[in-house]
Amino acid sequence: MGSSSIFFLCSVLSSFLLYVIMAQPLSTDSRWVVNESGQRVKLACVNWVSHLDVVVAEGLTKQPVDVISKGILDMGFNCVRLTWPLFLFTNDTLASITVRQSFNNLRLVESIAGLQANNPSIIDLSLISAYQAVVASLANNNVMIILDNHISRPGWCCSNFDGNGFFGDQYFNPDIWINGLTKVATMFEETNNVVAMSLRNELRGQKQNVNDWYRYMQKGAEAVHAANPNILVILSGLNYDTDLSFTLNKPVQLTFTNKLVFEVHWYSFSNGKAWETSNPNLVCGQVLGNLMRNAGFVLDQGYPLFVSEFGVDMRGTNVNDNRYFNCFMGWAAEYDLDWALWTLVGSYYFTEGVVGRNEYYGVLNWNWCDIRNSSFLQRISALQSPFRGPGYDEIHPHKLIYHPMTGLCIKRKSIYEHFVLGPCSEAEAWTYTPQNTLTIMGTYFCLQAEELGLPAKLGVICSCSSSEWETISDSKMHLSSKLADGSDVCLDINSNNVVVTNACKCLDRNSTCDPGSQWFKIIDSTRCISATKSSVRINSIFSFMAKNLLAGFSRKHDT
Repeated sequence: MGSSSIFFLCSVLSSFLLYVIMAQPLSTDSRWVVNESGQRVKLACVNWVSHLDVVVAEGLTKQPVDVISKGILDMGFNCVRLTWPLFLFTNDTLASITVRQSFNNLRLVESIAGLQANNPSIIDLSLISAYQAVVASLANNNVMIILDNHISRPGWCCSNFDGNGFFGDQYFNPDIWINGLTKVATMFEETNNVVAMSLRNELRGQKQNVNDWYRYMQKGAEAVHAANPNILVILSGLNYDTDLSFTLNKPVQLTFTNKLVFEVHWYSFSNGKAWETSNPNLVCGQVLGNLMRNAGFVLDQGYPLFVSEFGVDMRGTNVNDNRYFNCFMGWAAEYDLDWALWTLVGSYYFTEGVVGRNEYYGVLNWNWCDIRNSSFLQRISALQSPFRGPGYDEIHPHKLIYHPMTGLCIKRKSIYEHFVLGPCSEAEAWTYTPQNTLTIMGTYFCLQAEELGLPAKLGVICSCSSSEWETISDSKMHLSSKLADGSDVCLDINSNNVVVTNACKCLDRNSTCDPGSQWFKIIDSTRCISATKSSVRINSIFSFMAKNLLAGFSRKHDT
Protein backbone atom coordinates (compact mmCIF):
# COMPACT_ATOMS: atom_id res chain seq x y z
CA MET A 1 0.00 0.00 0.00
CA GLY A 2 1.48 3.35 -1.02
CA SER A 3 2.50 5.84 1.62
CA SER A 4 0.15 8.49 0.22
CA SER A 5 -2.89 6.29 0.79
CA ILE A 6 -2.00 4.25 3.85
CA PHE A 7 -4.57 5.95 6.05
CA PHE A 8 -7.48 5.86 3.60
CA LEU A 9 -8.84 2.84 5.44
CA CYS A 10 -9.73 5.15 8.30
CA SER A 11 -10.81 8.24 6.41
CA VAL A 12 -14.47 7.43 7.02
CA LEU A 13 -13.89 7.85 10.74
CA SER A 14 -13.18 11.55 10.33
CA SER A 15 -16.90 12.08 9.74
CA PHE A 16 -17.38 11.67 13.48
CA LEU A 17 -15.41 14.84 14.10
CA LEU A 18 -18.23 17.36 14.49
CA TYR A 19 -16.25 20.56 14.47
CA VAL A 20 -13.50 22.33 12.59
CA ILE A 21 -10.58 23.70 14.54
CA MET A 22 -11.17 27.42 14.63
CA ALA A 23 -11.55 30.42 16.88
CA GLN A 24 -8.43 29.63 18.89
CA PRO A 25 -6.94 30.15 21.43
CA LEU A 26 -8.65 27.76 23.80
CA SER A 27 -9.76 28.46 27.34
CA THR A 28 -11.92 26.77 29.95
CA ASP A 29 -15.57 27.27 30.83
CA SER A 30 -16.06 25.43 34.10
CA ARG A 31 -15.18 21.78 33.33
CA TRP A 32 -15.14 22.26 29.55
CA VAL A 33 -12.46 23.34 27.07
CA VAL A 34 -13.91 25.95 24.71
CA ASN A 35 -12.81 28.07 21.76
CA GLU A 36 -13.07 31.85 21.40
CA SER A 37 -16.70 31.50 20.35
CA GLY A 38 -17.49 29.72 23.60
CA GLN A 39 -18.16 26.38 21.88
CA ARG A 40 -16.80 23.24 23.41
CA VAL A 41 -13.70 21.76 21.79
CA LYS A 42 -13.22 18.16 22.81
CA LEU A 43 -9.58 17.09 22.97
CA ALA A 44 -9.50 13.68 21.28
CA CYS A 45 -5.76 13.16 21.08
CA VAL A 46 -3.15 10.53 20.45
CA ASN A 47 0.33 10.48 22.02
CA TRP A 48 3.29 10.85 19.64
CA VAL A 49 6.54 9.98 21.34
CA SER A 50 9.54 12.29 20.90
CA HIS A 51 11.38 11.96 24.20
CA LEU A 52 13.40 8.76 23.74
CA ASP A 53 17.12 8.25 23.27
CA VAL A 54 17.28 9.46 19.65
CA VAL A 55 15.34 12.63 20.61
CA VAL A 56 13.42 12.55 17.32
CA ALA A 57 9.68 12.00 16.87
CA GLU A 58 9.19 8.28 16.28
CA GLY A 59 8.28 6.95 12.83
CA LEU A 60 10.20 9.35 10.62
CA THR A 61 12.29 6.49 9.23
CA LYS A 62 9.04 4.80 8.12
CA GLN A 63 6.84 7.59 6.71
CA PRO A 64 7.06 11.27 5.68
CA VAL A 65 6.12 13.54 8.55
CA ASP A 66 3.21 15.06 6.62
CA VAL A 67 1.77 11.62 5.86
CA ILE A 68 1.78 10.85 9.58
CA SER A 69 0.22 14.23 10.43
CA LYS A 70 -2.53 13.85 7.83
CA GLY A 71 -3.18 10.31 8.98
CA ILE A 72 -3.84 11.45 12.52
CA LEU A 73 -6.82 13.48 11.34
CA ASP A 74 -7.95 10.69 9.02
CA MET A 75 -8.18 8.40 12.04
CA GLY A 76 -10.54 10.83 13.77
CA PHE A 77 -8.11 12.39 16.25
CA ASN A 78 -7.98 16.17 16.39
CA CYS A 79 -4.86 16.63 18.46
CA VAL A 80 -1.50 15.20 19.44
CA ARG A 81 0.15 15.07 22.82
CA LEU A 82 3.71 15.50 21.58
CA THR A 83 6.27 14.54 24.20
CA TRP A 84 9.66 16.22 24.71
CA PRO A 85 12.65 15.75 27.03
CA LEU A 86 13.65 18.76 29.10
CA PHE A 87 17.32 18.59 28.10
CA LEU A 88 16.45 19.14 24.43
CA PHE A 89 15.58 22.72 25.35
CA THR A 90 18.05 23.34 28.18
CA ASN A 91 21.24 21.64 26.92
CA ASP A 92 22.61 23.48 23.90
CA THR A 93 25.02 20.67 23.07
CA LEU A 94 22.20 18.14 22.80
CA ALA A 95 19.92 20.55 20.94
CA SER A 96 22.58 21.26 18.27
CA ILE A 97 23.30 17.63 17.39
CA THR A 98 21.90 16.78 13.97
CA VAL A 99 19.32 14.08 13.49
CA ARG A 100 21.83 12.09 11.44
CA GLN A 101 24.43 12.34 14.21
CA SER A 102 21.94 11.25 16.84
CA PHE A 103 21.16 8.08 14.91
CA ASN A 104 24.86 7.47 14.28
CA ASN A 105 25.69 7.93 17.96
CA LEU A 106 23.36 5.03 18.77
CA ARG A 107 24.70 2.98 15.82
CA LEU A 108 21.33 3.02 14.11
CA VAL A 109 22.97 3.14 10.71
CA GLU A 110 20.25 1.19 8.89
CA SER A 111 17.61 3.63 10.11
CA ILE A 112 19.36 6.53 8.44
CA ALA A 113 18.51 5.19 4.98
CA GLY A 114 14.81 5.18 5.88
CA LEU A 115 15.07 8.68 7.26
CA GLN A 116 16.84 9.89 4.13
CA ALA A 117 14.15 8.34 1.91
CA ASN A 118 11.14 9.56 3.86
CA ASN A 119 12.26 12.83 5.43
CA PRO A 120 15.29 14.20 3.57
CA SER A 121 14.50 17.74 4.72
CA ILE A 122 14.80 16.71 8.37
CA ILE A 123 17.81 14.38 8.44
CA ASP A 124 20.45 17.09 8.70
CA LEU A 125 18.50 19.47 10.93
CA SER A 126 19.50 19.94 14.54
CA LEU A 127 17.44 17.97 17.02
CA ILE A 128 15.65 21.09 18.23
CA SER A 129 14.91 22.16 14.64
CA ALA A 130 13.60 18.67 13.86
CA TYR A 131 11.19 18.96 16.79
CA GLN A 132 10.04 22.31 15.44
CA ALA A 133 9.55 20.73 12.01
CA VAL A 134 7.22 18.09 13.46
CA VAL A 135 5.21 20.76 15.30
CA ALA A 136 5.00 22.74 12.06
CA SER A 137 3.78 19.70 10.13
CA LEU A 138 1.02 19.04 12.64
CA ALA A 139 0.01 22.70 12.64
CA ASN A 140 0.01 22.90 8.84
CA ASN A 141 -2.33 19.90 8.79
CA ASN A 142 -4.65 21.55 11.31
CA VAL A 143 -3.87 19.19 14.19
CA MET A 144 -3.96 20.72 17.66
CA ILE A 145 -0.80 20.14 19.69
CA ILE A 146 -0.25 19.65 23.41
CA LEU A 147 3.44 19.91 24.27
CA ASP A 148 4.19 17.45 27.09
CA ASN A 149 7.39 17.61 29.14
CA HIS A 150 7.64 13.88 29.56
CA ILE A 151 11.05 13.48 31.15
CA SER A 152 14.35 15.36 31.62
CA ARG A 153 17.06 13.05 30.32
CA PRO A 154 16.04 11.41 27.03
CA GLY A 155 15.03 7.79 27.47
CA TRP A 156 12.23 5.44 28.39
CA CYS A 157 9.79 6.55 31.06
CA CYS A 158 9.26 5.69 33.86
CA SER A 159 10.54 4.26 37.14
CA ASN A 160 10.95 5.48 40.69
CA PHE A 161 14.72 5.38 40.35
CA ASP A 162 15.47 6.89 36.92
CA GLY A 163 16.47 10.27 38.31
CA ASN A 164 13.61 12.03 36.50
CA GLY A 165 10.78 11.47 38.94
CA PHE A 166 10.43 14.50 41.18
CA PHE A 167 11.88 17.92 41.90
CA GLY A 168 15.41 17.56 43.25
CA ASP A 169 16.11 14.20 41.58
CA GLN A 170 19.39 13.79 39.71
CA TYR A 171 18.02 15.00 36.37
CA PHE A 172 15.20 17.17 37.68
CA ASN A 173 16.46 20.55 38.79
CA PRO A 174 13.41 22.80 39.32
CA ASP A 175 15.15 25.96 38.08
CA ILE A 176 16.34 24.28 34.87
CA TRP A 177 12.85 22.85 34.41
CA ILE A 178 11.20 26.27 34.68
CA ASN A 179 13.73 27.71 32.23
CA GLY A 180 12.88 24.90 29.82
CA LEU A 181 9.14 25.46 30.16
CA THR A 182 9.63 29.16 29.49
CA LYS A 183 11.75 28.50 26.42
CA VAL A 184 9.24 26.05 24.93
CA ALA A 185 6.26 28.32 25.62
CA THR A 186 8.10 31.23 24.02
CA MET A 187 9.36 29.25 21.03
CA PHE A 188 5.86 28.17 19.98
CA GLU A 189 4.01 31.34 20.95
CA GLU A 190 3.24 32.12 17.31
CA THR A 191 2.09 28.57 16.49
CA ASN A 192 -1.66 28.86 16.96
CA ASN A 193 -2.23 25.12 16.88
CA VAL A 194 -0.09 24.69 19.98
CA VAL A 195 -3.05 24.92 22.33
CA ALA A 196 -1.66 23.61 25.62
CA MET A 197 1.42 22.61 27.58
CA SER A 198 1.52 19.75 30.05
CA LEU A 199 4.09 20.74 32.67
CA ARG A 200 5.44 17.33 33.67
CA ASN A 201 4.55 13.71 33.09
CA GLU A 202 4.08 11.22 35.94
CA LEU A 203 5.66 12.78 39.01
CA ARG A 204 6.87 9.93 41.22
CA GLY A 205 9.60 8.53 43.43
CA GLN A 206 10.86 8.78 46.98
CA LYS A 207 11.13 12.57 47.02
CA GLN A 208 7.57 13.38 45.99
CA ASN A 209 5.67 15.49 48.48
CA VAL A 210 2.69 17.84 48.44
CA ASN A 211 4.51 20.99 49.55
CA ASP A 212 7.02 20.87 46.71
CA TRP A 213 4.26 20.00 44.28
CA TYR A 214 2.45 23.26 45.06
CA ARG A 215 5.67 25.25 45.20
CA TYR A 216 7.00 24.23 41.81
CA MET A 217 3.89 23.35 39.81
CA GLN A 218 2.36 26.74 40.56
CA LYS A 219 5.66 28.41 39.71
CA GLY A 220 5.88 26.44 36.44
CA ALA A 221 2.30 27.29 35.54
CA GLU A 222 2.95 31.00 36.06
CA ALA A 223 6.13 30.84 33.97
CA VAL A 224 4.29 29.19 31.04
CA HIS A 225 1.40 31.62 31.22
CA ALA A 226 3.73 34.61 31.36
CA ALA A 227 5.57 33.41 28.25
CA ASN A 228 2.41 32.47 26.34
CA PRO A 229 -0.91 33.53 27.90
CA ASN A 230 -2.92 31.96 25.06
CA ILE A 231 -2.30 28.31 25.87
CA LEU A 232 -3.89 25.97 28.39
CA VAL A 233 -1.72 24.88 31.32
CA ILE A 234 -2.09 21.22 32.28
CA LEU A 235 -1.07 19.99 35.74
CA SER A 236 -0.35 16.36 36.61
CA GLY A 237 -0.63 14.84 40.06
CA LEU A 238 1.51 12.51 42.15
CA ASN A 239 2.11 8.75 42.03
CA TYR A 240 2.49 8.44 38.26
CA ASP A 241 -0.29 10.94 37.63
CA THR A 242 -2.96 9.03 39.51
CA ASP A 243 -3.43 11.26 42.56
CA LEU A 244 -4.78 14.81 42.73
CA SER A 245 -6.66 14.25 45.98
CA PHE A 246 -4.54 16.73 47.92
CA THR A 247 -5.97 19.59 45.83
CA LEU A 248 -9.50 18.91 47.10
CA ASN A 249 -9.01 20.93 50.28
CA LYS A 250 -6.20 23.17 49.05
CA PRO A 251 -6.94 24.58 45.58
CA VAL A 252 -4.14 25.66 43.28
CA GLN A 253 -3.51 29.39 43.56
CA LEU A 254 -2.66 31.13 40.26
CA THR A 255 -2.78 34.71 39.05
CA PHE A 256 -4.66 33.73 35.89
CA THR A 257 -8.03 32.07 35.31
CA ASN A 258 -9.81 29.99 32.65
CA LYS A 259 -6.62 28.30 31.46
CA LEU A 260 -6.10 25.51 34.01
CA VAL A 261 -6.63 21.82 33.20
CA PHE A 262 -5.77 18.77 35.32
CA GLU A 263 -4.63 15.44 33.91
CA VAL A 264 -4.78 11.82 35.03
CA HIS A 265 -3.48 8.47 33.72
CA TRP A 266 -5.27 5.14 33.87
CA TYR A 267 -4.12 1.79 32.49
CA SER A 268 -5.12 -1.75 33.37
CA PHE A 269 -1.73 -2.33 35.01
CA SER A 270 -2.43 0.64 37.31
CA ASN A 271 -4.38 -2.01 39.23
CA GLY A 272 -1.98 -4.91 38.69
CA LYS A 273 -3.73 -8.05 37.45
CA ALA A 274 -6.98 -7.32 39.30
CA TRP A 275 -9.07 -7.23 36.11
CA GLU A 276 -7.97 -10.72 35.16
CA THR A 277 -7.98 -12.35 38.59
CA SER A 278 -11.10 -10.79 40.11
CA ASN A 279 -14.71 -10.19 39.14
CA PRO A 280 -14.84 -7.32 36.60
CA ASN A 281 -18.00 -5.82 38.12
CA LEU A 282 -16.34 -5.61 41.51
CA VAL A 283 -13.04 -4.26 40.16
CA CYS A 284 -14.74 -1.67 37.94
CA GLY A 285 -16.78 -0.33 40.83
CA GLN A 286 -13.83 -0.19 43.21
CA VAL A 287 -11.38 1.31 40.74
CA LEU A 288 -13.80 3.97 39.50
CA GLY A 289 -14.65 4.89 43.07
CA ASN A 290 -10.96 5.44 43.81
CA LEU A 291 -10.41 7.26 40.53
CA MET A 292 -13.20 9.73 41.18
CA ARG A 293 -11.96 10.33 44.73
CA ASN A 294 -8.36 10.80 43.58
CA ALA A 295 -8.93 12.83 40.42
CA GLY A 296 -12.48 12.89 39.05
CA PHE A 297 -13.65 15.34 41.70
CA VAL A 298 -11.94 18.19 39.80
CA LEU A 299 -14.86 18.10 37.36
CA ASP A 300 -17.21 19.09 40.19
CA GLN A 301 -14.77 21.83 41.16
CA GLY A 302 -15.11 23.34 37.69
CA TYR A 303 -11.92 22.17 35.96
CA PRO A 304 -11.50 19.98 32.87
CA LEU A 305 -9.97 16.54 33.50
CA PHE A 306 -7.73 15.41 30.66
CA VAL A 307 -7.03 11.65 30.59
CA SER A 308 -3.66 12.18 28.99
CA GLU A 309 -2.71 8.50 28.92
CA PHE A 310 -4.75 5.32 28.60
CA GLY A 311 -4.51 2.40 26.22
CA VAL A 312 -4.56 -1.33 25.60
CA ASP A 313 -2.72 -4.06 23.75
CA MET A 314 -4.19 -3.65 20.27
CA ARG A 315 -3.86 -7.36 19.52
CA GLY A 316 -6.91 -7.94 21.72
CA THR A 317 -5.44 -10.94 23.54
CA ASN A 318 -4.76 -9.33 26.91
CA VAL A 319 -7.64 -10.22 29.26
CA ASN A 320 -6.55 -7.65 31.84
CA ASP A 321 -6.59 -4.90 29.20
CA ASN A 322 -9.86 -5.99 27.61
CA ARG A 323 -11.85 -6.02 30.83
CA TYR A 324 -10.36 -2.73 32.00
CA PHE A 325 -11.15 -1.07 28.71
CA ASN A 326 -14.86 -1.90 28.89
CA CYS A 327 -14.95 -0.11 32.24
CA PHE A 328 -12.86 2.79 30.91
CA MET A 329 -15.15 3.31 27.92
CA GLY A 330 -18.23 3.55 30.11
CA TRP A 331 -16.53 6.09 32.37
CA ALA A 332 -15.13 8.18 29.51
CA ALA A 333 -18.56 8.31 27.82
CA GLU A 334 -20.46 9.08 31.02
CA TYR A 335 -18.30 12.12 31.80
CA ASP A 336 -17.54 12.97 28.16
CA LEU A 337 -13.87 13.40 29.02
CA ASP A 338 -11.02 14.90 27.04
CA TRP A 339 -8.31 12.32 26.41
CA ALA A 340 -5.09 11.23 24.70
CA LEU A 341 -4.64 7.61 23.66
CA TRP A 342 -1.29 5.91 24.20
CA THR A 343 -0.02 5.69 21.52
CA LEU A 344 0.31 6.53 17.81
CA VAL A 345 3.68 4.78 17.70
CA GLY A 346 3.87 1.43 15.91
CA SER A 347 7.55 0.84 16.69
CA TYR A 348 10.49 2.64 18.26
CA TYR A 349 13.88 3.48 16.81
CA PHE A 350 15.67 2.39 19.97
CA THR A 351 14.48 1.94 23.52
CA GLU A 352 15.85 0.14 26.58
CA GLY A 353 18.62 -1.35 24.46
CA VAL A 354 16.26 -2.77 21.83
CA VAL A 355 16.35 -1.65 18.18
CA GLY A 356 12.99 -1.45 16.38
CA ARG A 357 10.85 -2.68 19.24
CA ASN A 358 7.21 -3.31 18.31
CA GLU A 359 4.70 -1.24 20.29
CA TYR A 360 1.57 -3.33 20.70
CA TYR A 361 -0.27 -0.39 22.26
CA GLY A 362 0.33 1.52 19.04
CA VAL A 363 -2.47 2.57 16.70
CA LEU A 364 -0.15 1.99 13.75
CA ASN A 365 1.61 -1.26 12.95
CA TRP A 366 5.35 -1.89 13.13
CA ASN A 367 6.21 -0.30 9.79
CA TRP A 368 3.78 2.63 10.25
CA CYS A 369 2.08 1.69 6.98
CA ASP A 370 -1.26 0.48 8.25
CA ILE A 371 -3.60 0.50 11.22
CA ARG A 372 -2.93 -2.20 13.76
CA ASN A 373 -6.57 -2.72 14.73
CA SER A 374 -9.22 -0.87 12.69
CA SER A 375 -12.06 -2.19 14.88
CA PHE A 376 -10.49 -0.40 17.84
CA LEU A 377 -10.67 2.92 16.01
CA GLN A 378 -14.30 2.27 15.15
CA ARG A 379 -14.95 1.52 18.80
CA ILE A 380 -13.53 4.81 20.11
CA SER A 381 -14.97 6.92 17.29
CA ALA A 382 -18.05 7.99 19.30
CA LEU A 383 -15.74 9.36 21.98
CA GLN A 384 -13.92 11.54 19.44
CA SER A 385 -16.84 13.98 19.31
CA PRO A 386 -18.59 15.80 22.16
CA PHE A 387 -21.75 14.33 23.63
CA ARG A 388 -22.46 17.62 25.36
CA GLY A 389 -21.00 20.90 26.48
CA PRO A 390 -21.27 24.60 25.62
CA GLY A 391 -22.63 25.15 22.12
CA TYR A 392 -24.17 21.71 21.68
CA ASP A 393 -27.97 22.12 21.57
CA GLU A 394 -28.31 22.47 25.32
CA ILE A 395 -32.05 23.18 25.10
CA HIS A 396 -32.68 19.53 24.18
CA PRO A 397 -30.88 17.43 26.81
CA HIS A 398 -31.55 13.72 26.55
CA LYS A 399 -30.07 10.33 27.32
CA LEU A 400 -28.26 7.82 25.15
CA ILE A 401 -27.91 4.14 26.01
CA TYR A 402 -24.25 3.42 25.37
CA HIS A 403 -22.59 0.01 25.06
CA PRO A 404 -18.93 0.28 26.15
CA MET A 405 -17.81 -3.06 24.72
CA THR A 406 -18.64 -1.93 21.17
CA GLY A 407 -18.64 1.87 21.52
CA LEU A 408 -22.13 1.91 19.99
CA CYS A 409 -25.55 3.08 21.18
CA ILE A 410 -29.06 1.60 21.10
CA LYS A 411 -31.05 2.54 17.99
CA ARG A 412 -33.77 1.18 15.71
CA LYS A 413 -33.23 0.62 12.02
CA SER A 414 -36.92 1.26 11.48
CA ILE A 415 -40.14 1.15 13.45
CA TYR A 416 -40.75 -2.42 12.33
CA GLU A 417 -37.48 -3.81 13.64
CA HIS A 418 -36.02 -4.57 17.03
CA PHE A 419 -33.49 -2.44 18.82
CA VAL A 420 -29.91 -2.90 17.66
CA LEU A 421 -26.56 -1.28 18.31
CA GLY A 422 -25.42 1.42 15.93
CA PRO A 423 -23.48 4.69 15.72
CA CYS A 424 -24.29 7.01 18.59
CA SER A 425 -24.90 9.76 16.04
CA GLU A 426 -27.97 7.76 14.92
CA ALA A 427 -29.11 6.62 18.36
CA GLU A 428 -32.49 6.98 19.97
CA ALA A 429 -32.89 9.94 22.34
CA TRP A 430 -34.30 8.80 25.69
CA THR A 431 -35.58 10.25 28.92
CA TYR A 432 -34.90 8.34 32.15
CA THR A 433 -37.65 9.03 34.65
CA PRO A 434 -37.50 8.93 38.47
CA GLN A 435 -39.58 5.74 38.14
CA ASN A 436 -36.67 4.16 36.20
CA THR A 437 -38.50 4.01 32.88
CA LEU A 438 -36.63 4.66 29.65
CA THR A 439 -38.93 6.56 27.32
CA ILE A 440 -38.21 7.72 23.79
CA MET A 441 -37.95 11.47 24.04
CA GLY A 442 -41.16 13.29 23.13
CA THR A 443 -43.32 10.15 23.26
CA TYR A 444 -45.12 7.87 25.70
CA PHE A 445 -43.30 4.79 24.39
CA CYS A 446 -40.97 3.03 26.82
CA LEU A 447 -38.43 0.24 26.66
CA GLN A 448 -39.79 -3.08 27.93
CA ALA A 449 -38.51 -6.54 28.67
CA GLU A 450 -40.67 -9.27 27.13
CA GLU A 451 -39.25 -12.73 27.75
CA LEU A 452 -35.91 -14.33 28.50
CA GLY A 453 -33.77 -14.37 25.37
CA LEU A 454 -36.19 -12.29 23.32
CA PRO A 455 -35.59 -8.76 21.96
CA ALA A 456 -36.42 -5.77 24.11
CA LYS A 457 -39.41 -3.89 22.72
CA LEU A 458 -41.35 -0.65 22.89
CA GLY A 459 -44.54 -0.50 24.90
CA VAL A 460 -47.15 2.05 25.92
CA ILE A 461 -48.02 0.59 29.33
CA CYS A 462 -45.05 1.96 31.22
CA SER A 463 -46.18 1.41 34.81
CA CYS A 464 -45.42 -2.33 34.89
CA SER A 465 -42.24 -3.85 36.31
CA SER A 466 -41.01 -4.89 32.86
CA SER A 467 -40.73 -1.18 32.00
CA GLU A 468 -38.52 -0.33 34.96
CA TRP A 469 -34.76 -0.41 34.35
CA GLU A 470 -32.45 -0.17 37.33
CA THR A 471 -28.68 0.10 37.19
CA ILE A 472 -27.28 -2.74 39.28
CA SER A 473 -23.99 -4.46 40.18
CA ASP A 474 -20.83 -2.82 41.49
CA SER A 475 -20.07 -1.49 38.03
CA LYS A 476 -23.46 0.27 37.82
CA MET A 477 -23.59 -0.81 34.18
CA HIS A 478 -26.15 -3.62 34.22
CA LEU A 479 -29.63 -2.43 33.22
CA SER A 480 -31.99 -4.80 34.97
CA SER A 481 -35.77 -5.29 34.73
CA LYS A 482 -38.31 -7.87 35.86
CA LEU A 483 -40.41 -10.14 33.66
CA ALA A 484 -44.07 -10.81 34.35
CA ASP A 485 -43.14 -13.90 36.37
CA GLY A 486 -40.91 -11.79 38.64
CA SER A 487 -37.58 -13.06 37.35
CA ASP A 488 -34.75 -10.61 36.82
CA VAL A 489 -33.25 -9.99 33.40
CA CYS A 490 -30.60 -7.64 32.03
CA LEU A 491 -30.14 -5.98 28.68
CA ASP A 492 -27.74 -7.94 26.49
CA ILE A 493 -26.63 -8.25 22.87
CA ASN A 494 -27.09 -11.40 20.82
CA SER A 495 -24.97 -12.63 17.92
CA ASN A 496 -27.10 -10.65 15.44
CA ASN A 497 -26.44 -7.36 17.24
CA VAL A 498 -30.03 -7.27 18.52
CA VAL A 499 -30.75 -5.89 22.00
CA VAL A 500 -32.27 -8.73 24.03
CA THR A 501 -32.91 -9.55 27.67
CA ASN A 502 -31.04 -12.42 29.33
CA ALA A 503 -30.35 -13.62 32.82
CA CYS A 504 -28.00 -11.16 34.52
CA LYS A 505 -24.47 -12.52 34.64
CA CYS A 506 -21.33 -12.01 36.69
CA LEU A 507 -23.18 -10.59 39.70
CA ASP A 508 -21.34 -12.94 42.06
CA ARG A 509 -17.58 -12.96 42.78
CA ASN A 510 -16.75 -15.24 39.86
CA SER A 511 -13.48 -14.05 38.31
CA THR A 512 -13.81 -16.11 35.12
CA CYS A 513 -17.06 -14.42 34.07
CA ASP A 514 -16.97 -11.45 31.67
CA PRO A 515 -20.04 -9.17 31.82
CA GLY A 516 -18.97 -6.97 28.89
CA SER A 517 -21.92 -7.75 26.61
CA GLN A 518 -24.36 -6.75 29.38
CA TRP A 519 -22.66 -3.50 30.33
CA PHE A 520 -24.65 -0.44 29.27
CA LYS A 521 -24.27 3.15 30.40
CA ILE A 522 -27.08 5.73 30.37
CA ILE A 523 -25.24 8.91 29.42
CA ASP A 524 -26.20 12.56 29.12
CA SER A 525 -26.18 14.10 25.67
CA THR A 526 -27.10 17.38 24.04
CA ARG A 527 -26.08 16.39 20.53
CA CYS A 528 -28.46 18.00 18.06
CA ILE A 529 -31.53 15.94 17.16
CA SER A 530 -33.15 16.45 13.76
CA ALA A 531 -36.68 17.68 14.51
CA THR A 532 -37.95 16.41 11.17
CA LYS A 533 -36.45 12.97 11.56
CA SER A 534 -37.67 12.70 15.15
CA SER A 535 -41.19 13.81 14.28
CA VAL A 536 -41.44 11.35 11.41
CA ARG A 537 -40.15 8.54 13.60
CA ILE A 538 -42.45 9.41 16.50
CA ASN A 539 -45.51 9.73 14.27
CA SER A 540 -44.67 6.47 12.50
CA ILE A 541 -44.23 4.63 15.80
CA PHE A 542 -47.52 6.01 17.08
CA SER A 543 -49.33 4.99 13.91
CA PHE A 544 -47.74 1.54 13.89
CA MET A 545 -48.56 0.83 17.53
CA ALA A 546 -52.07 2.28 17.24
CA LYS A 547 -52.81 -0.08 14.35
CA ASN A 548 -51.59 -3.04 16.39
CA LEU A 549 -53.70 -2.00 19.38
CA LEU A 550 -56.80 -1.55 17.20
CA ALA A 551 -56.17 -4.88 15.50
CA GLY A 552 -55.92 -6.56 18.90
CA PHE A 553 -59.12 -4.82 20.05
CA SER A 554 -60.92 -5.94 16.87
CA ARG A 555 -59.79 -9.56 17.26
CA LYS A 556 -60.98 -9.56 20.86
CA HIS A 557 -64.45 -8.33 19.87
CA ASP A 558 -64.68 -10.77 16.96
CA THR A 559 -63.97 -13.55 19.37
